[in-house]
Amino acid sequence: MANQKGRVKFNVGGKTFETTATTFAVAGRNSFFGALFDENWNLQTDQSNEYFINRDPDCFGVLLNLLRTGELCTPHHIPEKLLYREAMFYGLLDHVRSAKWGPFDGNRLRFSQSITNYAADFGTVIRASPHGGCCVAHNNVVRVYDWMLEEHPPVNLDFQEVNDVGWIDEETFVVGASERQGGGGGMGLFSASTGELRHRFQVTCWDQLKGYTAGALCSSSDKIFSSCKSGDNENGICVWDKVTGKLIDCYEEASGSQLDWSLGNADRLQWLHGTNCLMVASLSKNEKNYSLISLWDVRVKKKVWNWSDSFQYSNGPWIKYSDSSMKTVRDVIAMEEVNSICAVNQNAEFGFLDLRRPREVTWVKGLRNFSMSNESKVKLALHDGQLFLLTGRRISVFCGPDLELTSRLQRPDGAAICDISLGGDRLFALPMEGNVFDIWETPRPPIV
Repeated sequence: MANQKGRVKFNVGGKTFETTATTFAVAGRNSFFGALFDENWNLQTDQSNEYFINRDPDCFGVLLNLLRTGELCTPHHIPEKLLYREAMFYGLLDHVRSAKWGPFDGNRLRFSQSITNYAADFGTVIRASPHGGCCVAHNNVVRVYDWMLEEHPPVNLDFQEVNDVGWIDEETFVVGASERQGGGGGMGLFSASTGELRHRFQVTCWDQLKGYTAGALCSSSDKIFSSCKSGDNENGICVWDKVTGKLIDCYEEASGSQLDWSLGNADRLQWLHGTNCLMVASLSKNEKNYSLISLWDVRVKKKVWNWSDSFQYSNGPWIKYSDSSMKTVRDVIAMEEVNSICAVNQNAEFGFLDLRRPREVTWVKGLRNFSMSNESKVKLALHDGQLFLLTGRRISVFCGPDLELTSRLQRPDGAAICDISLGGDRLFALPMEGNVFDIWETPRPPIV
């Protein structure tokens, strides 16, 4: 910025403000003020050497004080959403956010608010966006919310049922759907701000387009993965290029596999950034009533690691495995920092599968005085080494090298929860009923 020590005057909506350019340096080069004082900026002052901005003066005063002191003090007469819009205009939304909420900490999360969804069906899936918004799937409709929790135009898939949603970036997300009542199923890329379909991901065979059901989703920096099932019983994990949208690969289980399971039925996909591998998990909800977890290396395009509660495989023959404690696996999540995959069973016991030695399973104690029905929703989530476990009505937080239970979260009314998701320093929880979703945030430490 040029002339950072000089005084600057602004006329905002008819009200004059005076401060130093150094104050606006706090806003950063990517903000409105960063551009204003850049040498290449051509905005001119008027005859009184004031910069005129046709915006709300009261909000400008709050934001100016935020840059001066780092504290957010909002008068009661200023609507919160108006301040957020003005902060977005000036490029100061991150400053407002950090002043309002502290860094994410599962042990300090506090219930913030509930948002009501006016939908015909209860929500089934909630996914947090990278910067603190979210989307909620209600049967064939996906409702989208930004960081300010304002609703954007929804995505309506007509007769197709939503199976999963995955954020690509803050502006775009992918929806996987199944065929129902004549709907085509498949997967599409949508705009978060307008709900517009930007791209439809297609599957072809012998130059013929094929209909398919898209299940679990995940993405890497340049690829999108989805479990897929087609009408002619061909199943696998399809891989699309994130930029071009072209199908570039498909992982299929070898015919005659001893386990005889379908990759197209995978319940969870997760990209492991450090190993260039994709984790594929089919849990004990299949008709065989066993769980299967595998890693697929995208560089060699083949399976390099596999685990099952009934059989084991590691660069060799399948071996019968007698440990039945994992036959009720409800969810899994890869923990790359400790080279393991965490699995949770029906008794809320944790099992850790060593990525280097798949036959080794380390068990830790489950939750005390805990009982869970088959209908209870179970979900694992991970954030900076903190493990979150949803079990019916509670979200348990585990921390430290031994993953000790450190705190528990529960809705004020104690209602059951069907899904959770973490993103943008927020935890989102979707209750079973009520057509609402909850937001949990970390308060800022008190100013001494």
